[in-house]
Amino acid sequence: MIAILSPAKTLDYTPTQKSFEPTLPVFPQETISLVGSLRKKTKNKLKTLMSISDNLALENVQRYKDFEETFTTKNSKEAIFAFKGDVYRGFDAESLTKTQIKYAHKHIRILSGLYGLLKPLDLMQPYRLEMGTKLSTRKGKNLYDFWNNKITEALNADLESHNDKTIINLASNEYFKSVKTKNLNADIINIQFKEYKGDDLKFISFHAKRARGLMARYIAINKPKKIEELKAFNYENYSFSDEGSTDKELLFVR
Repeated sequence: MIAILSPAKTLDYTPTQKSFEPTLPVFPQETISLVGSLRKKTKNKLKTLMSISDNLALENVQRYKDFEETFTTKNSKEAIFAFKGDVYRGFDAESLTKTQIKYAHKHIRILSGLYGLLKPLDLMQPYRLEMGTKLSTRKGKNLYDFWNNKITEALNADLESHNDKTIINLASNEYFKSVKTKNLNADIINIQFKEYKGDDLKFISFHAKRARGLMARYIAINKPKKIEELKAFNYENYSFSDEGSTDKELLFVR
Protein backbone atom coordinates (compact mmCIF):
# COMPACT_ATOMS: atom_id res chain seq x y z
CA MET A 1 0.00 0.00 0.00
CA ILE A 2 1.37 3.40 -1.02
CA ALA A 3 -0.30 6.75 -0.30
CA ILE A 4 0.27 9.59 -2.77
CA LEU A 5 0.48 13.25 -1.70
CA SER A 6 0.83 16.53 -3.56
CA PRO A 7 3.76 18.78 -2.61
CA ALA A 8 3.44 22.23 -1.02
CA LYS A 9 4.45 25.71 -2.14
CA THR A 10 5.45 26.71 1.38
CA LEU A 11 8.91 25.45 2.36
CA ASP A 12 10.90 25.50 5.60
CA TYR A 13 14.65 24.95 5.50
CA THR A 14 15.43 25.44 9.17
CA PRO A 15 17.24 22.36 10.58
CA THR A 16 15.01 19.53 11.74
CA GLN A 17 15.28 18.19 15.28
CA LYS A 18 15.48 14.60 14.04
CA SER A 19 18.42 12.81 12.47
CA PHE A 20 17.93 10.35 9.61
CA GLU A 21 20.02 8.78 6.90
CA PRO A 22 18.65 10.70 3.91
CA THR A 23 18.05 9.26 0.46
CA LEU A 24 18.30 10.80 -3.00
CA PRO A 25 15.52 11.53 -5.51
CA VAL A 26 14.97 8.87 -8.16
CA PHE A 27 15.17 11.23 -11.17
CA PRO A 28 18.35 13.36 -10.79
CA GLN A 29 19.02 13.80 -14.51
CA GLU A 30 15.44 14.84 -15.25
CA THR A 31 15.49 17.35 -12.39
CA ILE A 32 18.76 18.91 -13.57
CA SER A 33 17.34 19.10 -17.10
CA LEU A 34 14.32 21.04 -15.86
CA VAL A 35 16.53 23.32 -13.75
CA GLY A 36 18.55 24.04 -16.92
CA SER A 37 15.37 25.12 -18.72
CA LEU A 38 14.26 27.28 -15.79
CA ARG A 39 17.66 28.98 -15.47
CA LYS A 40 17.13 30.46 -18.92
CA LYS A 41 14.02 32.31 -17.75
CA THR A 42 14.27 35.96 -16.79
CA LYS A 43 12.39 37.23 -13.76
CA ASN A 44 9.56 38.51 -15.95
CA LYS A 45 9.29 35.28 -17.93
CA LEU A 46 9.25 33.23 -14.75
CA LYS A 47 6.63 35.55 -13.27
CA THR A 48 4.38 35.02 -16.31
CA LEU A 49 5.05 31.28 -16.57
CA MET A 50 4.18 30.62 -12.93
CA SER A 51 1.67 33.45 -12.37
CA ILE A 52 3.61 34.67 -9.33
CA SER A 53 4.62 38.03 -7.86
CA ASP A 54 7.83 39.93 -8.62
CA ASN A 55 9.29 38.93 -5.26
CA LEU A 56 8.53 35.25 -5.76
CA ALA A 57 9.90 35.39 -9.30
CA LEU A 58 13.16 36.90 -8.02
CA GLU A 59 13.37 34.30 -5.27
CA ASN A 60 12.98 31.46 -7.73
CA VAL A 61 15.41 32.91 -10.25
CA GLN A 62 17.97 32.77 -7.42
CA ARG A 63 16.90 29.27 -6.38
CA TYR A 64 17.53 27.90 -9.86
CA LYS A 65 20.77 29.83 -10.17
CA ASP A 66 21.99 28.29 -6.88
CA PHE A 67 20.70 24.78 -7.63
CA GLU A 68 23.50 22.20 -7.38
CA GLU A 69 23.81 18.84 -9.09
CA THR A 70 25.06 17.23 -5.88
CA PHE A 71 22.55 17.03 -3.04
CA THR A 72 23.98 17.52 0.44
CA THR A 73 22.56 18.21 3.89
CA LYS A 74 23.84 21.78 3.47
CA ASN A 75 21.90 22.63 0.31
CA SER A 76 18.96 20.27 0.87
CA LYS A 77 16.49 18.95 3.42
CA GLU A 78 14.40 15.80 3.65
CA ALA A 79 11.18 16.41 1.69
CA ILE A 80 8.77 15.44 4.47
CA PHE A 81 10.34 18.06 6.75
CA ALA A 82 10.87 20.74 4.07
CA PHE A 83 7.25 20.97 2.88
CA LYS A 84 5.10 23.12 5.20
CA GLY A 85 1.77 23.66 3.44
CA ASP A 86 -1.65 22.64 4.76
CA VAL A 87 -1.13 18.93 3.98
CA TYR A 88 2.16 18.84 5.84
CA ARG A 89 0.87 20.74 8.84
CA GLY A 90 -1.70 17.95 9.07
CA PHE A 91 1.02 15.31 8.74
CA ASP A 92 3.23 17.09 11.34
CA ALA A 93 6.39 15.08 10.67
CA GLU A 94 8.32 16.66 13.54
CA SER A 95 6.02 15.04 16.12
CA LEU A 96 6.33 11.52 14.70
CA THR A 97 8.80 8.94 15.96
CA LYS A 98 11.74 7.71 13.88
CA THR A 99 9.97 4.38 13.41
CA GLN A 100 6.85 6.13 12.09
CA ILE A 101 8.88 8.30 9.70
CA LYS A 102 10.72 5.24 8.39
CA TYR A 103 7.36 3.53 7.80
CA ALA A 104 6.16 6.65 5.96
CA HIS A 105 9.33 6.55 3.85
CA LYS A 106 8.26 3.18 2.48
CA HIS A 107 4.51 3.82 2.24
CA ILE A 108 4.18 7.47 1.20
CA ARG A 109 5.21 9.17 -2.05
CA ILE A 110 5.08 12.87 -2.96
CA LEU A 111 4.45 13.98 -6.54
CA SER A 112 6.52 16.95 -7.72
CA GLY A 113 6.78 19.06 -10.85
CA LEU A 114 10.57 19.31 -10.50
CA TYR A 115 11.47 15.96 -8.91
CA GLY A 116 8.76 13.75 -10.38
CA LEU A 117 8.37 11.50 -7.36
CA LEU A 118 9.85 11.95 -3.89
CA LYS A 119 10.18 9.61 -0.95
CA PRO A 120 9.76 11.32 2.44
CA LEU A 121 13.47 11.19 3.32
CA ASP A 122 14.73 12.20 -0.14
CA LEU A 123 16.92 15.28 0.00
CA MET A 124 15.26 18.20 -1.76
CA GLN A 125 16.68 21.57 -2.75
CA PRO A 126 14.20 24.47 -2.55
CA TYR A 127 12.11 25.09 -5.66
CA ARG A 128 8.77 26.15 -7.02
CA LEU A 129 7.32 24.35 -10.03
CA GLU A 130 3.72 23.24 -10.00
CA MET A 131 2.82 20.20 -12.07
CA GLY A 132 0.32 22.20 -14.12
CA THR A 133 2.98 24.70 -15.26
CA LYS A 134 3.15 24.92 -19.07
CA LEU A 135 6.93 24.69 -19.21
CA SER A 136 7.95 23.76 -22.73
CA THR A 137 10.84 21.29 -23.09
CA ARG A 138 12.17 19.03 -25.83
CA LYS A 139 9.77 16.38 -24.52
CA GLY A 140 6.62 18.45 -24.96
CA LYS A 141 4.61 21.52 -24.11
CA ASN A 142 4.14 20.92 -20.38
CA LEU A 143 5.31 18.87 -17.39
CA TYR A 144 2.83 16.07 -18.04
CA ASP A 145 4.56 15.56 -21.39
CA PHE A 146 7.97 15.83 -19.75
CA TRP A 147 7.34 13.18 -17.12
CA ASN A 148 5.25 11.00 -19.46
CA ASN A 149 5.30 7.47 -17.97
CA LYS A 150 8.33 7.88 -15.68
CA ILE A 151 6.39 8.59 -12.48
CA THR A 152 4.12 5.60 -13.10
CA GLU A 153 7.09 3.32 -13.75
CA ALA A 154 8.72 4.46 -10.49
CA LEU A 155 5.51 3.74 -8.57
CA ASN A 156 5.27 0.29 -10.15
CA ALA A 157 8.86 -0.40 -9.09
CA ASP A 158 8.08 0.68 -5.52
CA LEU A 159 4.94 -1.46 -5.42
CA GLU A 160 6.93 -4.61 -6.18
CA SER A 161 8.06 -4.76 -2.55
CA HIS A 162 4.50 -4.37 -1.21
CA ASN A 163 2.15 -7.27 -0.58
CA ASP A 164 -0.89 -4.98 -0.97
CA LYS A 165 -0.71 -3.45 -4.45
CA THR A 166 -2.94 -0.47 -3.69
CA ILE A 167 -2.45 3.25 -4.31
CA ILE A 168 -4.20 5.54 -1.84
CA ASN A 169 -4.79 8.78 -3.73
CA LEU A 170 -4.47 11.75 -1.38
CA ALA A 171 -3.20 14.08 -4.11
CA SER A 172 -4.94 16.90 -5.96
CA ASN A 173 -6.24 16.35 -9.48
CA GLU A 174 -3.48 18.58 -10.87
CA TYR A 175 -0.81 16.27 -9.52
CA PHE A 176 -2.49 12.89 -9.83
CA LYS A 177 -2.92 13.55 -13.56
CA SER A 178 0.83 12.94 -13.84
CA VAL A 179 0.22 9.27 -12.98
CA LYS A 180 -0.75 7.13 -15.98
CA THR A 181 -3.39 5.14 -14.13
CA LYS A 182 -3.94 2.69 -17.02
CA ASN A 183 -0.31 1.65 -16.74
CA LEU A 184 -0.31 1.39 -12.95
CA ASN A 185 -0.03 -2.15 -11.58
CA ALA A 186 -2.28 -1.40 -8.63
CA ASP A 187 -5.80 -0.78 -7.46
CA ILE A 188 -6.51 2.91 -6.85
CA ILE A 189 -8.56 4.11 -3.91
CA ASN A 190 -9.49 7.79 -3.92
CA ILE A 191 -10.04 9.51 -0.57
CA GLN A 192 -12.49 12.40 -0.18
CA PHE A 193 -13.09 14.68 2.80
CA LYS A 194 -16.25 16.75 3.21
CA GLU A 195 -18.08 18.52 6.00
CA TYR A 196 -21.56 19.59 6.87
CA LYS A 197 -22.56 23.22 6.56
CA GLY A 198 -26.09 23.17 7.88
CA ASP A 199 -27.76 20.32 6.03
CA ASP A 200 -25.37 20.47 3.08
CA LEU A 201 -22.26 18.32 2.70
CA LYS A 202 -19.48 20.38 1.14
CA PHE A 203 -15.90 20.03 -0.04
CA ILE A 204 -13.76 22.77 1.51
CA SER A 205 -10.31 22.86 -0.05
CA PHE A 206 -8.39 24.25 2.92
CA HIS A 207 -9.76 21.65 5.32
CA ALA A 208 -9.48 18.82 2.79
CA LYS A 209 -5.77 19.53 2.28
CA ARG A 210 -5.11 19.29 5.99
CA ALA A 211 -7.21 16.12 6.18
CA ARG A 212 -5.07 14.49 3.47
CA GLY A 213 -2.04 15.10 5.67
CA LEU A 214 -3.92 13.73 8.66
CA MET A 215 -4.73 10.55 6.75
CA ALA A 216 -1.09 10.16 5.74
CA ARG A 217 -0.17 10.61 9.42
CA TYR A 218 -2.75 7.98 10.37
CA ILE A 219 -1.10 5.56 7.95
CA ALA A 220 2.37 6.28 9.36
CA ILE A 221 1.18 5.68 12.93
CA ASN A 222 -1.24 2.78 12.49
CA LYS A 223 0.47 0.89 9.64
CA PRO A 224 -2.73 -0.43 8.02
CA LYS A 225 -2.34 -3.59 5.96
CA LYS A 226 -5.79 -3.51 4.34
CA ILE A 227 -8.07 -0.80 2.97
CA GLU A 228 -10.71 -1.80 5.50
CA GLU A 229 -8.41 -0.54 8.27
CA LEU A 230 -8.42 2.99 6.82
CA LYS A 231 -12.12 3.26 7.60
CA ALA A 232 -11.28 3.64 11.29
CA PHE A 233 -9.67 7.04 10.58
CA ASN A 234 -11.19 9.51 13.05
CA TYR A 235 -8.71 12.38 13.43
CA GLU A 236 -10.18 15.85 14.09
CA ASN A 237 -13.75 14.54 14.18
CA TYR A 238 -13.77 12.91 10.75
CA SER A 239 -15.63 9.62 10.37
CA PHE A 240 -16.10 7.15 7.56
CA SER A 241 -19.29 7.47 5.51
CA ASP A 242 -20.42 4.07 4.30
CA GLU A 243 -23.35 5.65 2.44
CA GLY A 244 -21.12 8.08 0.51
CA SER A 245 -18.35 5.60 -0.29
CA THR A 246 -17.82 3.11 -3.11
CA ASP A 247 -15.36 0.32 -3.85
CA LYS A 248 -13.05 2.89 -5.45
CA GLU A 249 -13.61 5.93 -3.22
CA LEU A 250 -13.76 6.36 0.54
CA LEU A 251 -15.59 9.39 1.92
CA PHE A 252 -14.92 10.84 5.34
CA VAL A 253 -17.18 13.54 6.78
CA ARG A 254 -17.45 15.76 9.83
